[in-house]
Amino acid sequence: MKGIILAAGYATRLYPLTLTFPKAMLEIGGKPIMNYIASELCSIDAVDEIFIVTNGKFENFFFKWADNHASSFTKSIKVISDGTMTEDDRLGAIGDIEFIIEKEKIDDELLIIAGDNFFTYKLRDYYDFYRQKGYDCVCAKRMEDKKKLTQMGVAILDENNRLLEIQEKPEHPRSDTAVFASYIYTKDTCGLFKKYLEEGNKPDAPGYFLEWLYKRKEIYAYVFDEECYDIGTLETYNYVCEKYK
Repeated sequence: MKGIILAAGYATRLYPLTLTFPKAMLEIGGKPIMNYIASELCSIDAVDEIFIVTNGKFENFFFKWADNHASSFTKSIKVISDGTMTEDDRLGAIGDIEFIIEKEKIDDELLIIAGDNFFTYKLRDYYDFYRQKGYDCVCAKRMEDKKKLTQMGVAILDENNRLLEIQEKPEHPRSDTAVFASYIYTKDTCGLFKKYLEEGNKPDAPGYFLEWLYKRKEIYAYVFDEECYDIGTLETYNYVCEKYK
């Protein structure tokens, strides 16, 4: 299994904090978000290599981070830049996934996670759930705050947690289950990113691929009880910093 950390975005909603600094390197509790994610990926025995995809604007931050930190992790970590320099020429998250698959000639299971996810659940538990099911999986959490649900992807699940439908930022959510940008895909799904893009679908948020995929393949949701935050705004970042200081 290969781990892919998506860190090629420009985080414009966090300006001015991320105007000249990458979001995945922001610190929580004295450590970059990237450290938490890499540590969790290293906890899974099946993961034999981790790829971090960044952009040309911030690549030097990640290369420096790898020089200083990569040797302290138990897995091989490789930073790859997609070469983009602005929000206007970005590849998008799905474009970056396919970029890494093609560049590294990956034909394997994938654990893909957004570089701005700060979470307290265990990736190893998520992986065990995936092994038990044997199908593509996504992370999800039940939430009481309906206002937050209108700003997220919402999953409709059956009694076995199979994904029946996705609502993207619904005005009237049909469930209380929000999905997060953490995905485990089987080896045969690895080859479908190219097909998805060749069909002219949106290359941006990774959730778009999930919306396309669940109509073609069986997908299950790992529903966790712990916390997960998408560090997308200054308000969220400040809240998480204070809570986990």
